[in-house]
Parts: sequence; C-alpha cells; structure tokens
Amino acid sequence: MSKRPTPCIMTTEEAMRQEEIIKQIRMKNDAEKSRDAKQKYYHISTFGCQMNAHDSEKLEGMLEQMGYEKIEKETDADFILYNTCCVRENAEQKVYGKLGFLKHHKQTKKDVVIAICGCMMQQESVLNAIRKKYRHVDIIFGTFNLYKMPELFQTYLETKETVIDIWKEHKEIVEDLPSVRKYKFKASVNIMYGCNNFCTYCIVPYVRGRERSREPQDIINEIRDLVADGVKEIMLLGQNVNSYGKTLNKKMTFAQLIRKINEIEGLRRIRFMTSHPKDLSDELIEAMKECDKVCNSLHLPFQAGSSQILKKMNRRYSKEQYLNLAKKIQEAIPGISLTTDIIVGFPGETEEDFLDTLDIVQKIGFNGAYTFLYSKRTGTPAATMDEQVPDEIAQERFNALQKALKPIIAEKTQSMIGKMVEILVEEPSKSDKNFLTGRTNDGYLVHFEGDRTLIGEFVKVAIIYAKTFYLVGKLD
Repeated sequence: MSKRPTPCIMTTEEAMRQEEIIKQIRMKNDAEKSRDAKQKYYHISTFGCQMNAHDSEKLEGMLEQMGYEKIEKETDADFILYNTCCVRENAEQKVYGKLGFLKHHKQTKKDVVIAICGCMMQQESVLNAIRKKYRHVDIIFGTFNLYKMPELFQTYLETKETVIDIWKEHKEIVEDLPSVRKYKFKASVNIMYGCNNFCTYCIVPYVRGRERSREPQDIINEIRDLVADGVKEIMLLGQNVNSYGKTLNKKMTFAQLIRKINEIEGLRRIRFMTSHPKDLSDELIEAMKECDKVCNSLHLPFQAGSSQILKKMNRRYSKEQYLNLAKKIQEAIPGISLTTDIIVGFPGETEEDFLDTLDIVQKIGFNGAYTFLYSKRTGTPAATMDEQVPDEIAQERFNALQKALKPIIAEKTQSMIGKMVEILVEEPSKSDKNFLTGRTNDGYLVHFEGDRTLIGEFVKVAIIYAKTFYLVGKLD
C-alpha cells in the first residue's frame, strides 16, 4: 500500500478551499497529538463497485492529510466512514446492520465520529430512514460532493451537530484529490462519471447523475503522475466507457483516448470497465487490437439472453446483436478473455427467456461471469413492472446458470496448463503464506510459491495445475 497520500495539488478555487480546511484540521490534530501523545485513527468500509473503491481511496487520502492513520478494526477508530452502494439490496442491509451496531458502540465511545456517504444517500427514502432510526450518524453526504468531506468534517467538529449535505445533481469535477492507493503498482483512474443509459433495473443514473467526461489531458496527466510513482497497470473506470468524450467541448472517442494512454512511457498494462454492448465500436476493437498495452481481456455485460427481456431492460441491443458483436471481437482479437454480467429473474422472464440466456453462455464461452438474482430497486421502472418472478423460480434458474457456467470456465482454465505466462504479482495468497497471487494479461488469477519481494513485479510462471476459478503455477 502507498504509505503517503498523493500530494494535494488541486486545480479549482473550491478544491483549494478544501485544501486549506485539510491543513487547519491537520494543525489541530498535530497540536492534540503533541499534547496528549495520542494518534487519531480512521476506518472506511466500502460497499459496491470499483468506482466506490476508487472514491474511498480519495477519502483515505484526505483523511491521512488531516493527520489520521488507517486502522482495520472499526471500533478502535476515531472516525468511521461507510461508503455505500444501492445497486443490490443485500449491500444496503449490511450497511443498516453496521449502523445498528455503531449505535451501541457510540454509547461507550462518545467522541467517535460516524459518517456515511455514497449512492445510498442519494435516495430520499434511505436518507429519511437514517434521520429517523440512526440519529447517531454525525455526517451524511452523497456521491456528487465527495471532495467536500473535509469541510463537512470541520463543520461537525465545530458544531457537534449532525451535518447533512446531499446534492441532487453534479456541479463540477474537482481534479487532483489526494489519494491513498491499495497497491503501489496498480491504480484505477476515473475517465468519466455518471450514466445516461437508464437501464430499467438500475439506480445508478439517479444516484451518480448524468454522464460527464473528464478532459483527456487531465486523465493523461494523472496517469503520468501515477506511473512516475511506480504504477505499472491502470484500470480506466466509467459506468459506460464507450460513451467517453460525448460531453467534451472538443470531442474525443474512447478509442482515441486509449491510443493516447498507450503512448505513456513506463506504463505496462491498460484495463477498462465497463463497456456497454450498444456502442462498442469497430474503432475501439481496432484500438484494442493495435495497442500493445491494452490487456487481452474485455468485460462485456449482456445481462439477459432474451431480446424481449433486453428491450424491457432498455439495453438497446438484441440477443442476435450481442452474439454478433462478441463473435466479431473474438475473431478480431483471437484468444481474448471475455467476461460478463448476467441477471436472472428480471420481471416477466419466462423459462424460454432464461433458455436464451443459457444459449448465449454456451455460444460465447465466457472466461468468467458475475451473476446476480434480480434485485428490486425502489425508484427504478422495473420495480413497478408486472410479472415479478417468484423468488423460488429465480433461485432455480440462478442455480441452473451456475451449473452451466462452471464447466465452460473450468475448460478455459484447464487449457492454460503447460503454458508459460507473465503475471503482475499483487499480494500474498490469503490461504497459504508461502504463496503469492497475481494476474495474467488476460485476467487469470494465478497462485505460485515465491518470495514477497516479488510483489509489484512482472514474473514468468509455468502453469502446472488448474481449478475452476484460478491457476497454480511455478516460478520460471
């Protein structure tokens, strides 16, 4: 993990104001530490997608510049923050469970500051529930004003009254927020925010706002700084990266941005997600094929196999169009690793519709898939649709999907036995302290015996064994 937050060199008047507040809080904390010899700690729990994880890195950066140190056990922290997700109901329930626990914790540790932010806070019903049932929460903010956290924190410290700051829409993009990365050698970079697709099951456009693309030079500068700081692999993030550039005054396509990033000296790998099938262009396929740093993998969610269900989802492509696109990509880039997202039990889904989903799984041969039971989200069109699929039927189909996927994925991993691959070593194995873990260019997870000094390095590994979802190798 990067030991120090990235220097806080902010570019807007608003951001400079937050930087000044960070300095004020730091001076206060340093004075208290000098007087009491007591370090202050923070704990952040992150729920949901990689976008949320990247937001949490920025929040960590700001907190560390304020003089707080990270601690794993939340009950030992002086500042506790939950960065929430509302895409799935179970993520929301986990947050409510944690908040319930903290109510009792705050009775014994009265000085602890509890904050909650992220997508859940953009929903009026959630905000009302927290105001009513969880009054021990001190600071509440949403997705559009992440960079204001220092100001909100300072306001609470001065008033000791609950601070709520929820914006209904995005106002400005603030560049160069401090950040504490989980890995020294790889990082995520937002290229855009929000979404204009309005899939009928998805709450994201309502809680993350409309699409806003970052200026290409800001993205390039950020990646160059990351590479100078030791980053070898970047993940470009957006709700739909294929839409990149449409809001810029000087238009630029995602494919053109990829080509510019590919030219950055010292960068070894480029990944990106998520790519929407409706506007994945031939231009992008060509850029992926020609740019040597772009990894040989693509996450391409199809969500449902039935054209009828896809129309109800407002996905704006048919089963046939998805199949043709996937085949085109596989032919243009032989051996590419395709992964996907699949939803089971969408309203109105019949057994025939579900068989269309299984048909796509069989015809494409995915290397991996994130599979979900449909989760009703209040505020989305799908939540009020007729013909909600009974839970027991949806679960049966979900189990059948897992059964269909497993041998396909296993065959892919089995085909890697005997091959020599290059992996970026990421961390020690969680199950065996003598093993390390890393990923290949095409996304395979590989475990091998090795010394921890290899973490962050590219190494060659011979694959000697394969399980369904990972490989075991031997250092060359």
